[in-house]
Amino acid sequence: MLEDLRWFGFQWQEGPDCGGPCGPYSQSERWTFYIDAFERLRTGGFIYPCKCSRRDVERAMQAPHQGDEEPVYPGTCRENIELAEATVRWRPAPVSPPSNAAQGSEPKVSWRFRVPDGETISFLDGGVGPQSYVAGKDFGDFVVWRHDDVPAYQLAVVVDDAAMRISEVVRGQDLLLSTARQILLYRALGLRPPAFYHCVLMTDKDGVRLAKRHDSLSLRTLRAQGRTPDSLRAMDEFRRLLVS
Repeated sequence: MLEDLRWFGFQWQEGPDCGGPCGPYSQSERWTFYIDAFERLRTGGFIYPCKCSRRDVERAMQAPHQGDEEPVYPGTCRENIELAEATVRWRPAPVSPPSNAAQGSEPKVSWRFRVPDGETISFLDGGVGPQSYVAGKDFGDFVVWRHDDVPAYQLAVVVDDAAMRISEVVRGQDLLLSTARQILLYRALGLRPPAFYHCVLMTDKDGVRLAKRHDSLSLRTLRAQGRTPDSLRAMDEFRRLLVS
């Protein structure tokens, strides 16, 4: 990925290949950051153990879930006192990648963030303008630590962006709802969220967003076909002229 981006013309001053003042830049080396955030959330009462799988959640909602967004969690384990007591000694693996050793007789669980039901989470997005989502309706309690003992995306990205002093996050519009979740994590951890800018997604000729899971056309493939960075940028500019 770094090689392809560099070929296209991107330049960066910090990263796993060149270092910088906010390292380490590889997530496998940032385990202590994630554990510290997890413990702070747990001590503050913001998270709870959950033994439900995605299939369990879909079954509880009595409908299959379509798309990439996880279904709104119905709160099955929210007040499960027995499960909470059974996992009172549970701690994340001390190193990354986590070992496969069982942690005592405690059940295998994920950990969910308890959202403030009914609260409206609002933010001004630089790309699509004002956004508002209702916790408990538009999204439910979400996973911050996975059952395979790995921090979930929502937690890792908040911890990394805060520690690396990121001032503006630029990403696709498919992550607008994730931003509402992450704002709650920033608040719970006592951190200041960055500004957000969500871009229109790049799609193929059928309107499906480009993704590895769909075996989409990649920058490396275009490069192998003999395309140049200048020709690709010219194609993008031509499309913009057509749209406008």
